[in-house]
Formats: sequence, structure tokens, C-alpha cells
Amino acid sequence: MKNDVLSFTSEDVMVRAQSTPNPKAIKFICNYPFKIDGKATFTSAEEAKGLVLVESLFDIFSVTQVHLFKNTLTVSHNFAMEEEELVDAVEAVIVTRLPVHNPRFEGEGATLPKPAVDRSNKSEDIQRIEEILDRTVRPGLQADGGDLDVISFENNEVKILYQGACGGCPSAMMGTLDAIQSILRHELGNPEIKVRPL
Repeated sequence: MKNDVLSFTSEDVMVRAQSTPNPKAIKFICNYPFKIDGKATFTSAEEAKGLVLVESLFDIFSVTQVHLFKNTLTVSHNFAMEEEELVDAVEAVIVTRLPVHNPRFEGEGATLPKPAVDRSNKSEDIQRIEEILDRTVRPGLQADGGDLDVISFENNEVKILYQGACGGCPSAMMGTLDAIQSILRHELGNPEIKVRPL
């Protein structure tokens, strides 16, 4: 499926690898988008059926997860390859497959952005938590190739689900989790709030 945003060739694609706080994840920033609306996370080639770019990334035997968000692609891996070799392989796939990738894809693994109007059916508490996270935490997570979703809020416990580079990241499970908890306790004026990852 041809890229429906811009017409370009492999020679036009510029990609740069960056490390993330998660040693198991590498972020790739490109001059063309991977996902126009929302974000998408895949953990297997089967989940990415029909998306040649993502399917090809899973052909690299060290790749365990692919997260797409705007012009950023984050690959999680299992250390089966040297990092330099992995970066070269991922960059080669991006350069050759991005010109035929459709960044407007939807389907399994993809989620659309969550504008405030979509949160109107959620409780007032969850809407407030989402607004706080949008303002304080999400920009940093997204800059590192990750994100989080608020799953529930009951009995002073906020359940969240990490995505992209945040999944399985040691700092997400320790420092970031503590920071989220501290921010929510302060902003909501409730020292009893606990944040738990799923």
C-alpha cells in the first residue's frame, strides 16, 4: 500500500537512532511519519498483518515489539544482536519499506488520539487524572518512544498500562512510577493515591 501522505523514494528517507531510558528499546526518528493519527504497538508480525514495514521489522530476530507514534518508531529487543548491528538492520528496513507504508493505517494494535471529548464518558476523577498526565508526564514518555493509558481509578488506586519503550523499562517500573504517583498526589491533593502498572 503506497504512502498516502507524500510521494517519496528510499533516497529521500532520513532516519536517526536514539537511545531511550529503557536499555531494551531504541528509538528511530524519521523525516516522514510512521503513524499520522494516534499510536500503535505490535508484539508480533501476525498482529501487523498487511503492514509491510512492521512485518519486516519482526523479520529481524532480535525485535520483540514495535511502537509507532508520529515520526517516531521504537523497537524493543532481546539483546540477541549487537546494538550497532540491530540499528543498521532496523534503519535498512525503514529506508526501504517506508515509501510503501500507509501512515494512516488503523486496526489491531492501533489506537486513535484521545481528545477530551472522548473522555466525557469517563468519571470526573479519571478525566482529571488524564488531564494531569497529558500536561506533566506524557510528553516526556512520548519523547522517549513510549506512552501510558489510564485503565481505572478505584479506592485511591490508579491502574496504568505502559506502552512502547515504557513497557518493561526498569525506570518506568521505579522512578517514573514514583514520579507519576507524586505528581498525582500533589495535583489531586490526596496523599493516599497509589499508582500500579498492569
